[in-house]
Amino acid sequence: MRRLVATDAELIGLSLAGDGESFVEMISRHEAAVGAYLQRRVGRSVAEELLAEVWIAAFASRGTYDRAYDDARPWLFGVARNTLRRHWRTGRPEDLVEDPGGLAPACDPWPAVDDRVDGAALLRNALAHLRPNQREVLTLVVWEELNIAEAARALGIPAGTARHALHQARLSLRHQPALIALLNESNYAKECR
Repeated sequence: MRRLVATDAELIGLSLAGDGESFVEMISRHEAAVGAYLQRRVGRSVAEELLAEVWIAAFASRGTYDRAYDDARPWLFGVARNTLRRHWRTGRPEDLVEDPGGLAPACDPWPAVDDRVDGAALLRNALAHLRPNQREVLTLVVWEELNIAEAARALGIPAGTARHALHQARLSLRHQPALIALLNESNYAKECR
């Protein structure tokens, strides 16, 4: 009988020692988060395909994992980011277009759909105007709920560089008039309820 393992680092270590089930357990811990990360960037159908590639790449490179870190989630986001880069670099232009149906939540009530689509377009436009490193740090911190140090680990950059990129992204977004108007409308709607 195997003892309970608390950390991802221990699971990776056991996997390297030949215990195949331990890597599967680590995957099950992070599958939803990594899948959501991919889906927000390429849509549902492509994300499902890429998720398998992420697990294959993570398994193949697990020997390089720094087991001083108990939580493998930032490392897995880094593997997912590299998988996305490979996909975008080698994909045909028509395959790289996002599937808007895959990006939108399935449970939106009909009266709010137009507002959400307009808001999502404004947000995507605002994010598109950020530098790539700023966008990546911002989305890892906001959407994936990583702290600055974890985001830096996922991106393979120093924490100070990640902190600066996040600060610059926030400054840039504060100067996007359409985004400010959207946020003000959203706050107004919440107050009226």
